[in-house]
Amino acid sequence: MEITDDRAFPAALAALSGIEFPWDYDEKTEDPAPTNIDYEPYDEFDSAEETTDWIRSWTGNKELDGDAFRVFGQDGTGGLAACWLVRPGRPPAEQPVAFFGSEGEVGVVASSLGEFLWLLAGGVGPQEAVEFGSDSGVPHEELRAVAEKYSGVEPRTPAEVLAAARAEFPDFTETVQSWCR
Repeated sequence: MEITDDRAFPAALAALSGIEFPWDYDEKTEDPAPTNIDYEPYDEFDSAEETTDWIRSWTGNKELDGDAFRVFGQDGTGGLAACWLVRPGRPPAEQPVAFFGSEGEVGVVASSLGEFLWLLAGGVGPQEAVEFGSDSGVPHEELRAVAEKYSGVEPRTPAEVLAAARAEFPDFTETVQSWCR
């Protein structure tokens, strides 16, 4: 498979880095508030070296390199969101978005960066999508404006985004598990 070495940060991701993602914790229930998105956007992709170190550490597989991923954000526990470069010759923005949690959670959360923007606009972050599904969020107007401007696709609900991603990449979890040592 041909892997692109494109590390130019897409404008959509740069727009996200200017948005504050507040995180509140309900001490009574010990749960995050329902309007939260546990997501910390980056200002650039992680370097090739950082990405290789991460995937090797996450999987325990020293034979892997990070060429198939462009890491662009994290949750509060250190789980990472990344473009998975599985579509040969296409830029990161046209690749699926995957989440690798700090406790072994993993899943494809969007079929493209544009779809990922609609997931966030619906109030669902990558960690919430993997752990709780599409019903965990409350729509976020500032993120909707980013999705409208940068997604290049018609509006989607989190349920539609997740269903499409899971239908297109049903074996992602098994693929990642096959890399683990």
